[in-house]
Amino acid sequence: MKELILNRFLNYISIDTQSDDSSESIPSTPKQFDLLKKLHDELKAWGLQDVSLDEFGYVMATLPSNTTKKVPVIGFISHVDTAPDMSGADIKPKIVENYDGEPILLNADLGLSLSPAYFSEMTEYLGQTLIVTDGTTLLGADDKAGVTEIMAAVEYLVAHPEIEHGTLKIGFTPDEEIGRGVDKFDVKKFGADFAYTMDGGGVGELEYENFNAASGKVFIQGRNIHPGYAKNKMMNAILMAMEFNALLPINERPEFTQDYEGFFHLIKMEGSVEKASIQYIIRDHDKSKFEQKKALFLQCVDFMNQRYGDKTFTPEVKDQYYNMREMVEPVYHVVATAQEAMEQLGIVPKVVPIRGGTDGARLSYMGLPCPNIFAGGHNFHGKFEYVPLESMVKATQVILKIVELYTA
Repeated sequence: MKELILNRFLNYISIDTQSDDSSESIPSTPKQFDLLKKLHDELKAWGLQDVSLDEFGYVMATLPSNTTKKVPVIGFISHVDTAPDMSGADIKPKIVENYDGEPILLNADLGLSLSPAYFSEMTEYLGQTLIVTDGTTLLGADDKAGVTEIMAAVEYLVAHPEIEHGTLKIGFTPDEEIGRGVDKFDVKKFGADFAYTMDGGGVGELEYENFNAASGKVFIQGRNIHPGYAKNKMMNAILMAMEFNALLPINERPEFTQDYEGFFHLIKMEGSVEKASIQYIIRDHDKSKFEQKKALFLQCVDFMNQRYGDKTFTPEVKDQYYNMREMVEPVYHVVATAQEAMEQLGIVPKVVPIRGGTDGARLSYMGLPCPNIFAGGHNFHGKFEYVPLESMVKATQVILKIVELYTA
């Protein structure tokens, strides 16, 4: 299984599926269909039923039950897109076997190394096989590791029909990285009683709490005057953007927060003296604090408009997803079963709040309770991303064990 998983993962990450938050199409980039079509065809070739790929980029398939026992219909879901933060094209992964705990040279020309001095969790994988980048792209383990694990588990069950299981639903989605992963997802068509997203981090992670999330944009209208004659006339939109950012609490930035603490994260600033825009993500686990953060954001806009003139600052705040805990707790067995599956496999469960979100957060509010299980990767969205091969194997085994426990 180990070699098959490696080869499948390398195959999937070779396909560029980066999403684009500036696009209005669904999916946001047509190249996501390159992998979605491949997954559709593989599932069909294995004999799954109801295999479909719709115009919005959703792959769904059914592995029919082979037992007479009354078993719930379980779904497994991953997203195919990679983050806009860094290129996912022409990925050149490096395979580091029997990792020895030393820094891994990613790119000599760029002087880039992946070092446990900065990423201490690397030392948890001594002796294992690490898949890393060449320092010029992300790796794509978020979430092609999850895609690989689901496909590997399905392939195993198809090859071993003697293993009893209930009906399984398989789903792959686009655009999760830009918060639109389930905008058009048909929960009724999918037909599962509950599901798991395979989209977490290191081994043992099990999550059923996540941030409440919103995007916050501010458009700033400046006034460009020749600098030689600018006194009391010029309004520099770039400087005004910086001034706005300084109004938000410094200690509520991602680099100063952890666990359940929320934040304002400035992710983009662009413009000129005449016109500028700034973009944030706003996060908090606590719903009341989340609402307070959005209110503070808008109060800062009001303050700046009072300072520089009405409609100089134009805000746009949109909710993206909510904490799934409220939807999952009534069916807590989905968490308990995943926890038991890990324990039976010798994996220590780490039930932690997600400092982010998954498709499962929104699906839970759409009627499909959907906690999140580790996919194995680390340092997502950048050139230091890596995944231990053994972690992907363990995640695949967790899928199979969950299926076994619900069939027992």
